Amino acid sequence: MEVMETSSDGLKKEFKIVVPAADIETKITDRLSEIAQSARLPGFRPGKVPVKLLRKTYGKAVLGEVIERTVNETTEAAMTERGLRPATQPKIELGEFEDGSDLEYTVAFERFPEIELADLTKIKLERLKAPADEKQVDEMLTRIAEQFKDSKAVEEKRKSKNGDIVVIDFVGTVDGEEFAGGKAEGYGLELGSGTFIPGFEDQVVGASVGDHIDVKVTFPDEYTETLAGKDAVFSVDVKELRETVPSEINDDLAKKVGAENLDDLRKRAREQQEQEYANVSRMRLKRDLLDILDKEHSFELPEEMVEREFEAIWNQFEHQREHHPDQIDEDDKGKSDDELKEQYREIASRRVRLGLLLAEIGRINKIEVTSDELNRALVAEAQKYQGQEKEVLEFYKNNPEAVQHLQSPILEEKVVDFILEMADVSDREVSLDELMKSPEDEKAPAKKAKGGKSSGKASGAKTSKKSDGDKAKKKGA
Repeated sequence: MEVMETSSDGLKKEFKIVVPAADIETKITDRLSEIAQSARLPGFRPGKVPVKLLRKTYGKAVLGEVIERTVNETTEAAMTERGLRPATQPKIELGEFEDGSDLEYTVAFERFPEIELADLTKIKLERLKAPADEKQVDEMLTRIAEQFKDSKAVEEKRKSKNGDIVVIDFVGTVDGEEFAGGKAEGYGLELGSGTFIPGFEDQVVGASVGDHIDVKVTFPDEYTETLAGKDAVFSVDVKELRETVPSEINDDLAKKVGAENLDDLRKRAREQQEQEYANVSRMRLKRDLLDILDKEHSFELPEEMVEREFEAIWNQFEHQREHHPDQIDEDDKGKSDDELKEQYREIASRRVRLGLLLAEIGRINKIEVTSDELNRALVAEAQKYQGQEKEVLEFYKNNPEAVQHLQSPILEEKVVDFILEMADVSDREVSLDELMKSPEDEKAPAKKAKGGKSSGKASGAKTSKKSDGDKAKKKGA
């Protein structure tokens, strides 16, 4: 094999590789010999077909297979010999090839940049911690009680309203004929819940016990084939009126949600709240770490990677601008596309730089995603699609690139954990408001004083333009 460097421009490299015809011929012969061991052709016993006949029968297919394998192997060997690591998928261009001639091709790619890592032990970070808020624990229990609400009979004579439960008998007809599934007795319908055909509940609002109502509705077009788009009349008798009331916050409620008693339920609610606060704290800590890493490292970036990342961000921004314009940042609504593109290219560059940096730290320190970790992620992903778990797992089995999308965030979090273990991290207890405060509020109090609303949320919310591209993610990137 002969390797000649034909171009070198920054991270961009191009080589011409020549593989002697004799090497190609040897590979073809070896492959045909493998096939001969099990080949079956009329007039020959298994494994006794002459190689020359096999070449005539399978020659073109074997040649294509050999060329593909040779290109992959020689390209990898050429890079390994020169200590090059491609950051992008190499682009292969084959020259004209005839059977019996040398194999010539060019390979172009962008190499992984040289990264001089900063001393991770000198990184100083502050981790914010907020104690559990008993008031919010009480509010969480109240919400649970509302979700598991009870009902009681309305004793006074009054008309029904949204939120009430009307116990009804009904019979539905289309063109005077009853239809399957259109009849029930003693059915408890919560008005305003939207569980019945559009327009049904609205016509029952205002009814009293003992009333008979003819409810006229039209089935939606996406309903069952036999009823879609058809007009129907439901003969409804109101038998009872009940009003909903939240469940009492007691041991019985706790048992409804799987807790042993109220104390156990309160403990679980507190632990859930503490976990949510810990997640916000982790996100803020990670954002601060990435800001420091971005500031402390500067190296050349592969242009193709930056362009690919920018296109993904921009395409998603355009989708959001078209379909969800109300979610676009106010600061960006007056900017031109050129200004926005410049802004998003900076975000794309930052993402690529941090991605390469974290990958390098992981490589040097031999941080990898274990098979157990990946399997757990696959199972968790499959469980999101109940009833289709086998199809989801099969999809990932046949799509290595999709598996990579699951693996990458796991590796990133492991590398971040590794850095945090080395860094100087101090803890500071803060109020819940301070934990949830957005970076803009922290850095620009004057702007907030003018009436700007805080955008802090339990998710860590809005970050500055310099923070890991989160602003772009808000726009759909």
